[in-house]
Amino acid sequence: GWSLEVLFRELAGVYGAFAAGAAAPPRLPELSLRYADFSVAQRQHVTGQVLTDLLGWWVPRLTGAPPLDLPADRPRPARRSLSGGIHRAALPSAPVDRLRALGRAEGATPFVALLAAFQVFLARHAGEWDVTVGSPVAGRTLPGTEDAVGFFANTLALRTHLSGDPTFREALRRTRETVLGAFAHAELPFERLVEALAPERDPARSPVFQVMFATRGRVPEAEAGGVRMRMRDGETGTAKFDLFLELTEGAGGAEAAWEFAADLFDPATVERMAERFATLLGGIAADPDRPASALPLLPPDERRRVVEGWNATAAPVDAGLRLHDLFAAQAGRTPGAAALVHGDRVVTYAELDARSARVARALRARGAGPEARVGVCMERTPELAAALLGVLRAGAAYVPLDPAYPRERIAWVLRDAAVPLLLTQRSLAGGLPGEGAEVLCVEDVAAGDAAAAGPDGALPENAAYLIYTSGSTGTPKGVVVEHRSAVALLEWARGEFAPEELSGVLASTSVCFDLSVFELFLPLAVGGAVVVAENAAGLPRLPGRDRVTLVNTVPSAAAELVRAGGIPGSVRSVNLAGEPLGGALAEALYAAGVGVVRNLYGPSEDTTYSTWSRVPRGAGREPTIGRPVANTRAYVLDARMEPAPVGVPGELYLGGAGVGRGYLGRPELTAERWVPDPFGAEGGRLYRTGDRARWLPEGELEFLGRTDHQVKLRGFRIEPGEVEAALLRHPGVAEALVVVREDAAGEPRLAAYVGAGDAAIPADGLRAHLAGLLPAHMVPADFVLLPALPRTPNGKTDRAALPAPEAAAPEVWTAPRTETERGLAALWAEALGRERIGARDHFFRLGGHSLLATRVIAAVWERFGVELPLHRVFEAPTLAGMAAAIDGEREAALGRMLAELETITDEEARLLLAEGEAR
Repeated sequence: GWSLEVLFRELAGVYGAFAAGAAAPPRLPELSLRYADFSVAQRQHVTGQVLTDLLGWWVPRLTGAPPLDLPADRPRPARRSLSGGIHRAALPSAPVDRLRALGRAEGATPFVALLAAFQVFLARHAGEWDVTVGSPVAGRTLPGTEDAVGFFANTLALRTHLSGDPTFREALRRTRETVLGAFAHAELPFERLVEALAPERDPARSPVFQVMFATRGRVPEAEAGGVRMRMRDGETGTAKFDLFLELTEGAGGAEAAWEFAADLFDPATVERMAERFATLLGGIAADPDRPASALPLLPPDERRRVVEGWNATAAPVDAGLRLHDLFAAQAGRTPGAAALVHGDRVVTYAELDARSARVARALRARGAGPEARVGVCMERTPELAAALLGVLRAGAAYVPLDPAYPRERIAWVLRDAAVPLLLTQRSLAGGLPGEGAEVLCVEDVAAGDAAAAGPDGALPENAAYLIYTSGSTGTPKGVVVEHRSAVALLEWARGEFAPEELSGVLASTSVCFDLSVFELFLPLAVGGAVVVAENAAGLPRLPGRDRVTLVNTVPSAAAELVRAGGIPGSVRSVNLAGEPLGGALAEALYAAGVGVVRNLYGPSEDTTYSTWSRVPRGAGREPTIGRPVANTRAYVLDARMEPAPVGVPGELYLGGAGVGRGYLGRPELTAERWVPDPFGAEGGRLYRTGDRARWLPEGELEFLGRTDHQVKLRGFRIEPGEVEAALLRHPGVAEALVVVREDAAGEPRLAAYVGAGDAAIPADGLRAHLAGLLPAHMVPADFVLLPALPRTPNGKTDRAALPAPEAAAPEVWTAPRTETERGLAALWAEALGRERIGARDHFFRLGGHSLLATRVIAAVWERFGVELPLHRVFEAPTLAGMAAAIDGEREAALGRMLAELETITDEEARLLLAEGEAR
């Protein structure tokens, strides 16, 4: 810039002389110092002790400076292309003048004041309060350099710590100290600094800093011979940094040139940045003593858009409806239609209505009513649906319990929920813990109940169900959801999903997970049929698969169905939720014949689904989680609960009709997660999800992961703290840490790190210990035994120092010995991608995880005709152990069959034979 001004000044003088009639150009003064002289002087000066002193000042101040990753429109490419653009915008004079005046009052130049504002702006965008910005300096300290043309400039890396949320005035003082120190040591060539710092070089970004800032005086102008001349900036179409803001003094404030990397940013994004910077300057001018995090960043129009415009989701809902009212009304309209399909068995709406009514009468006779909680622990049969509806029709709330869960887990939930009544089946009753609850078997209810029906007394604001989620404190937490919230979800869905989509909804999710609310109650509210299955992986062999029109599952399970070619031609739409959805899977589903793919997001605390999107075919980008469903509001907020700008990550908060009541018996945790709604009606609440998200320019939400260490693995939300707490109950475990690690193939796996001192605890023992306490999806695939967990200097666990789990092979390889072992070995080899499997080989040590275990179980059914429970894979993870479990299941099944054969009559036998021949 300096050289160009020298050139412009001399050119204007020469042109003026000619315009005045000069016969020859004026002679320019000789330079007292040329660039070559400067280069030699610099080499001679910056050496020895001078170089040592300069490096001694710079290196400690820049060591460990974090990269500044601004929120971008696209992922950073592996290598920068240097393609760029420029956005020019004027900054109004009033705030710029006030900022300069504030700088003078604090002993700072306009450059320092504007740099401080820019660093606060960057910190707010990146969420990083340790900010390093590059800035060019003229470098013309030697006499005689002021009139020379040449590259005297140097680059300074200006690192300012803005931690502690300082006021802007304090941030200005910190920046002033940074700049004064840097200019006092500006002789060190930047390339020597990079050489000394030796940062890990990345072709995707510039070293030391990624953003540059500069100011310059007014653009040179001249007039000679009636011609006005002005130096004009050109546009090269390149960008050397992620972002480069250059401010030029102007008559009405300042002119801002925002040079940006086109690899990362769209022009519209940079235009919004410019508007926000102007807004920030206005806020600083109005009150420089506000904390940096509280200064306004959003222009009024953008704030209205993210707070109101994209949350205009209000839709009419009947305020008097309860969840079971929707079913009752539909049963009255279509009593003869199929409500439930289970194998070859079909239950009509009238039959389901009658059965659930009998359950309701039996429960009311035993004291069930509004706000009472009834446990339901049953296998996945039509009786389960009747039981759930019966609890609701009794006016009570159901507490779902999976009979596959460990006995201790079921007992804990019964105690925590203070369940007075437990609905179950005779085949399960003997193995369930009592925990003070009266046990009622549905077979006894089916025989009739003499109690009068009468009104149930439940109101829309009464609890409908209580679902337990994984707990960060080491214990599960029960989410109370009211009827009105569940009704609001179904009313949205009734408007979004076409009747032909809901004519056959696959119900494959455990009732202990909130996806089951959608699968069970939505089709029953619109006249569709619920097609019951044990899990989504079993869809290809499901007897009623050709009736399935909608599959509601997690992406990992859908990927397995696509891989196996297991999606029936009857499926019109697939709902995916519970874990991030990749665009490749969506395209694969469309290629498999699915008509509509939806991506849905929502926690149990906000009634299953909060946002949704229809994934367009051939979109060319990763799916988003879309927009809020009807009567739901979504806010992306910063640490002060202020709306984050479009494109800037923040924590996702949810408000509206779906917000649950809270955690049962956990008032402190409820107060922490359910917070007052600053944007809605007085008394309203928002649920703080703990998820990171950001608004995209078109008004859709992009999911970015968790703000804490909670994980979602293969569709399941897992709090590592709960797994760690269970590990610590093992007598040999002193400390434990559970994290997600990737295996050699890049697949995420749950890994447990156990500090056990000198004790030698076999991994199988730990796995068996957890299998008795936790659901199967929460049992880690890998266990790493350490004398003690690594620690950071401040005493915290050093996660970065945890060793990668090793897939250890058995010491002695033993060939499969039985027919079952040999057949199972072939299934393992296909699932695990291995050529040779031995009898002692361990499923998880060979790279297995719960999703692959599900695949193996499906293959076991196909090959051996045995429905092996998932937990058996964790209990018997070796090939020999699993083969023995298969043989045991086959023997048990044969025994049951023989026992049944002994009880049938000759006539029943003839009917069975005739049916078999017909098939």
